[in-house]
Amino acid sequence: MTLRDRLSQLSLRLPTGLYILDSGLSKRGADEVTAKSLHGLAAGSYPPLTRVEPAAFAKALSAGEIALGAALLAPFVPARVAGAGLTAFGAGLIVLYIGTPRLRRPGSPFPSPDGIALAEDGWPVGTGLALLSGDRRAAAGTDR
Repeated sequence: MTLRDRLSQLSLRLPTGLYILDSGLSKRGADEVTAKSLHGLAAGSYPPLTRVEPAAFAKALSAGEIALGAALLAPFVPARVAGAGLTAFGAGLIVLYIGTPRLRRPGSPFPSPDGIALAEDGWPVGTGLALLSGDRRAAAGTDR
């Protein structure tokens, strides 16, 4: 892998990893109100989550975000692995946005005021796909 490829990966992995790690750490020990809010939003788009207690859901979400953030920051984790995790995480956020009608303007895919923050969370998919495609190119030996 060339220096250019390494810098490109670093520019994707460092800010994304720090952001997601911080998000996960901020959910550790979430209070009851926060846990119920996170759980309620997720259960609306993922009905099987209704069988999970809100506190357990918040704890699992926190652990998942911490693990993903750490994987993005760890240089020994291949870009393909980190990119796959990030793409899956981002896809889950998009499904959450699409599956929650109050987050979109009526009859539109565009966000309501309540949905702006989540609508902007499509970036992990693009970043994850960039990590996936960059790693394949480097693995194939085509540095250009």
